[in-house]
Amino acid sequence: MSTIKSLNPQGLWTNFHAITQIPRPSGKKKEIGDYLEEFGKKLNLETIRDEVGNVLIRKPATPGMENRKAVILQAHMDMVPQKNSDKKHDFENDPIETIIDGDWVKANGTTLGADNGIGLAAGLAILQSNEIVHPYLEVFVTVDEETGMHGAFGLQPGFLKGEILINMDSEDEGELYVGCAGGLDAIAEFRYQEVEVPEGDIALKISLTGLKGGHSGVDIHLQRANANKLMFRLLKKAVTECEARLASINGGSLRNAIPREAFAVVTIPEEALEDMQAMVGEFDLLFNAEFKGIENKITLTAQQVEIPSGLIPEEIQDDLINSVTACHDGVFRVIPELPSVVETSGNLAIIKSDGSTITCISLLRSSVDSFKAELGSMFSSLFSMAGAKVTLTGSYPGWKPNLESPILKTMKQLYQDNFGKEPKILIIHAGLECGILGTHYPDMDMISFGPTIRFPHSPDEKVHIESVSKFWDYLLITLKNIPLK
Repeated sequence: MSTIKSLNPQGLWTNFHAITQIPRPSGKKKEIGDYLEEFGKKLNLETIRDEVGNVLIRKPATPGMENRKAVILQAHMDMVPQKNSDKKHDFENDPIETIIDGDWVKANGTTLGADNGIGLAAGLAILQSNEIVHPYLEVFVTVDEETGMHGAFGLQPGFLKGEILINMDSEDEGELYVGCAGGLDAIAEFRYQEVEVPEGDIALKISLTGLKGGHSGVDIHLQRANANKLMFRLLKKAVTECEARLASINGGSLRNAIPREAFAVVTIPEEALEDMQAMVGEFDLLFNAEFKGIENKITLTAQQVEIPSGLIPEEIQDDLINSVTACHDGVFRVIPELPSVVETSGNLAIIKSDGSTITCISLLRSSVDSFKAELGSMFSSLFSMAGAKVTLTGSYPGWKPNLESPILKTMKQLYQDNFGKEPKILIIHAGLECGILGTHYPDMDMISFGPTIRFPHSPDEKVHIESVSKFWDYLLITLKNIPLK
């Protein structure tokens, strides 16, 4: 029996444990979708699975609650698959191994999936219960939120009946979110044909590991190191001073995660080996000094390997290095009226070569559409001048705050009455599905909240146990006090 199943609230944690046993990285939606569909039908509840794979389970109001507004509890079924490089784990087939570590639940060397598994588990636990008081209820679970919000985009008009949507995908207990940033994927592609390795060169694999990474929205203000940016600082100097030639690059793995690792294979003249090794050592010390107090130990190494079959042409290599060096990464602008809140940012998430194409992907976020477009234009201008093919795609809208929201007023007062303080009312610098759902249902009253989750989208992800209990209690109090129709 998993130890997390003994935690309180037991119904929520038992359902979360069940979810962790189903591999559910973004894109792998059949198994978890089948589980949710069977879950609803076993309870004899109306259960619908739409064309894109979203699952909707409807439950009638408990006696006496029929005159309250209908509520949608919304979560997503997928999780971000990230693991430490020394961890053997297949996200397509292996369950998540959960660990209780003091006041927190985390996973063994992988992402935990509390984002958004805790919210999903809460919805399932409410569907199971015959004791919880609630109005007419819809538990709506979307697919592939983490890779482009495809479930929300694919939602058909009229699918939902609820008047109030409670999104359970926020990550700080005691905070109510009433707005979010929109996003845009910026992709640059360099095409090339490999050229021969100069005679007398030797090959080195440069590895940059140990970075914290994290969510490219909610963690972007923490000023954590970006493995791609650090790697290319080294490569620029190595090309200039050691005649290095780039054979391959592999940095980052997910568009919405700050890259934690980057690997490059380079060749250098054999007589430059000592200088190259010294340079790697110097940058290792430099990076650790620059990010002291922000990162843990950053590890930069160079290991001699077999000569690669070919190299990236020198002109492409130089254009790539210069573009990545100049590309914006991190916070671009804060909200003028709320200087502690990020408004616009970029995350240079992925740089990969495959022998014929180098792909660079940056996820751009902003709660102001014009600044999101401006950051996209900057990316496009930079990489286009370098000769890359640039695509701006996957744009999704932000969620405009409504400070007169009835559910906001209700939940704000309930938090004050039950927990003795006012909740924080915030706009999150991440993409919540509320922005997209609002385009389908413009009159829907929406809010987002959740338990305290730290370091989502990284193997350090953990959820605070006490905050889950408080989140649960707050959710039940809210359902009991939903406004009248």
